[in-house]
Amino acid sequence: MIIRTPRRLHLGLIDPSATLGRRFGSLGVALEDGYEVKIVEGEAMEIAAEGEDRETIELAIKRMNSAYETGVNYIVEVRKAIPRHVGLGSTTQLSLAVGTAIARLNNLNVPIEELARVLGRGRNGGAGVYSFAYGGFVIDGGVRNGIPPLIFREEFPKDWAFLLVIPELKPGLDEEEEKPVMAGVVGRVDVAMEISHRILLGLLPALKERDVRTFGEHLSAIQRLVGKHFEPYQGGEFREDVKLILDFLAEKTHGCGQSSWGPTVYGLIRREEFGGLRAEAHDFLREHGIKAKVELGLPNNTGAEIIGESAFIERLIRNVAGE
Repeated sequence: MIIRTPRRLHLGLIDPSATLGRRFGSLGVALEDGYEVKIVEGEAMEIAAEGEDRETIELAIKRMNSAYETGVNYIVEVRKAIPRHVGLGSTTQLSLAVGTAIARLNNLNVPIEELARVLGRGRNGGAGVYSFAYGGFVIDGGVRNGIPPLIFREEFPKDWAFLLVIPELKPGLDEEEEKPVMAGVVGRVDVAMEISHRILLGLLPALKERDVRTFGEHLSAIQRLVGKHFEPYQGGEFREDVKLILDFLAEKTHGCGQSSWGPTVYGLIRREEFGGLRAEAHDFLREHGIKAKVELGLPNNTGAEIIGESAFIERLIRNVAGE
């Protein structure tokens, strides 16, 4: 069985203080080019993966076995990976890929919310969980008891994209480092109210009307407001070490921000603008001595793709044959 996941771009949190009884509330969008993982049953546990990916896979297998008695004898090969701790949702996507495959191999029909709970995902937000399950642009309803509910999902326009800049800087917080921050962060009520206002009467209407400029304006404003919740933990509205890149993106794109704890930053663009902007970004980075990858983030509106090995091979043959 082959599973291909999206990447998750995190667009912000609404209310860390749970002023209405629900904490956080996350926004995200699914992008192409996430994990590609092959999983089959075996006579022992065999994991072909690097570093933390191996640990994540082993933990997911054990948690599935504890919950559903699915055993631990699986052969898992990571053929393509999301970089770790750069703000693109690697742990959630890989965990859900493994959990979903094991469920399918054992003929278990498990709702995504239950699967996330078993695997320890979605505790602070559902953007990664619902990006995996459905793709597109998603908003969850905040944490109260268990996995936050999906309250909005819309296909992201295919002619929109993101200019992704992934600098070679200190990784974002890992889960253990993040725990005390998320447990202790106290947001401002006025900030949460303005974020909510901009989402409801700015971001979402612009998405429905396919108005990239207005969507980008509100996205940038929301990102700055979200940063106010976390200023004490990252030294400002954004990480100080990515601010120069964000200044470039603010000038050149329709809207910009920092994904999760970074260091990945992004600018909203029309897809056809990528070629020229990539060249400008490379020039800017070289001029300022910044080492970074510049990538095109294309929307994924389907979520994770699950295919059998035979179907995968047949597709490769068709592609090679040019059919």
